[in-house]
Amino acid sequence: MFGPASLTWRIDREAVIFLGAGRALLLQLAHPWVAAAIAEHSRTLADPIGRFHRTFDIVFTMVFGSLDRALLSSRQLHRRHSMIVGEMPETVGPFAAGSRYCANDIPALRWVHATLVETALMAHDLALPPLSAEERDHYWSEARLYGALFGLTGDDLPADWSGFVAYTTAMVQSETLTVSPAAREIAAQIFSGARPWLRPPQWYRALTARMLPERLRAGFGFELDERAIRSADNALRWIRRVYPKLPDRLRYVGPYQEAQARLRGELEPDWMTRCLNRAWIGRPQMDVRGKG
Repeated sequence: MFGPASLTWRIDREAVIFLGAGRALLLQLAHPWVAAAIAEHSRTLADPIGRFHRTFDIVFTMVFGSLDRALLSSRQLHRRHSMIVGEMPETVGPFAAGSRYCANDIPALRWVHATLVETALMAHDLALPPLSAEERDHYWSEARLYGALFGLTGDDLPADWSGFVAYTTAMVQSETLTVSPAAREIAAQIFSGARPWLRPPQWYRALTARMLPERLRAGFGFELDERAIRSADNALRWIRRVYPKLPDRLRYVGPYQEAQARLRGELEPDWMTRCLNRAWIGRPQMDVRGKG
């Protein structure tokens, strides 16, 4: 869908985008429909690693997979979303108790898409030189194509980067984003760690909180004391110093390396790429040829 010359590949190949994974999830949870759908239809709390793998598998297959695999992933996502319907268990923000929600609803899809696009770029800019204004416009033009894989048409999305910024700003300021009790419970379980070995480190929790709009940070109950801020700052200083010097084999995500191997005509990714894929998407190969 994009290719090696695209800004989408340049941004999404960076392992550092993981710095934004928590932020993207919390912004999605701040939409009451998304929180209700995850609470009622997802195994996120029982299987947080599986949730991580499924999310990145979908995203990376759309971005780095062959055209056939990207379209297949898009269709699978649409079918999965078509089964996620229900009723709001309580009134949250503008959404009344008993009102229907649907994962394929265009406004909800638009917000989920926006969280992924904006957060990937924000995480990239934390450790690497930020994109220019012209590059951001180009990045958004590619993101509109990415949105088509979510089921969004050109009319569903802002026309340019400035329009996108205006949209995300308006969403953050609106009652549409309201942190529900379900959202707070899911966030607390994930970031506090129902299992000690899955608990994110303090610096990551602090960095995630700092990346959130203040209103939503307060809604989730995140508090930033001096110790937490200091831990995030220290981690960022270390990341900015070390990350750009990492070899490409460690710095770039497995699905990107698999895509490059496919372009070179290699039938299967090598052992290291397969190991990286297991870490990122939970399976050794993204693009299994001859299988649908």
